[in-house]
Amino acid sequence: MNLRQMTGMGGANAAEKESAELPNPERVLTLVVEGTALGVPEVDVETYKEFRANVARLALRLPDRLPEEEKLAQVRLVLREFENYRKHSEAEVRDRTTEWRAAVSFLFRELLSSLGIDASAPNPSALIHRLATVTTAQNAREFHDGLESFLHPAGADSAPAEASQFRTADHSTENLNASGLRGGGSAIEHVKRLLESGTNAFVVLFRLSCLNMINQRFGPEAVEDCLMAVSAFLTESLHSDDAIYHWSDSSLLAILLGRANDQILTAELERIAMQNRETTVNIGGRATMLRIPITFDLTPIERLKSADDLYKITLLTSSGRTR
Repeated sequence: MNLRQMTGMGGANAAEKESAELPNPERVLTLVVEGTALGVPEVDVETYKEFRANVARLALRLPDRLPEEEKLAQVRLVLREFENYRKHSEAEVRDRTTEWRAAVSFLFRELLSSLGIDASAPNPSALIHRLATVTTAQNAREFHDGLESFLHPAGADSAPAEASQFRTADHSTENLNASGLRGGGSAIEHVKRLLESGTNAFVVLFRLSCLNMINQRFGPEAVEDCLMAVSAFLTESLHSDDAIYHWSDSSLLAILLGRANDQILTAELERIAMQNRETTVNIGGRATMLRIPITFDLTPIERLKSADDLYKITLLTSSGRTR
């Protein structure tokens, strides 16, 4: 069958004969090729541009006064371009899916770490394995629902049952905690006032390590003594116009004023951390010396869009400067 027969078949009128010919079947074929290329999804921008250019170049040659075999050869080249683009697009989608899964898995593990949750525990481990099966939009929605249920099992303000009691954020404004400091709710209010006034300041998150181990070995009273001792040490070491808050039972949050830049402040905090010494805690009526490693992360307040961003940055800065 030649090109004229190919383009003349399948007309709207069923009574048309198979051999009916169009005035310019080669031009029709060119339009079909160009129209089909327009409907191909743009998966990769550069590859799509190259594909469209190659198809357009080949389509222009179809109306040439070439022998029938040469025109069929041109059609085969056009089909090859479509096939090559399909293979590249499928590979690109697979690679993107793999990379997104890896990125989500990494971020989820970092989040688990910030909450003090073991990634190998049954519930988080099941979510990580489930991520490998996400291949459709419906799968993604189901994974999203499962993730939300895990992170907030009893509503927006709830935390996973596996979360360490020492990592749970303190939303209160009272000082009813072991450190004797006001809770994180007061820090939010303070930051809100500073943002409204445009005051330059830095937010510093001090993390206290090894509290889970101390709790397991010596009990919660030893943890409270350690938190109180570190709180007193940092309060004494910072400036009088600085404010420090109880952020969780393993972290304290300070809002520092009057520093020129983060380099100067980093040096100051490193000197303070270097002075951190062993803490005397009362264990079973006997004084015991423990040293609590302190890490810190600092963020210029100008980077915050709102005071509530404090909750975001304290999750993202999961590994600070150890001193």
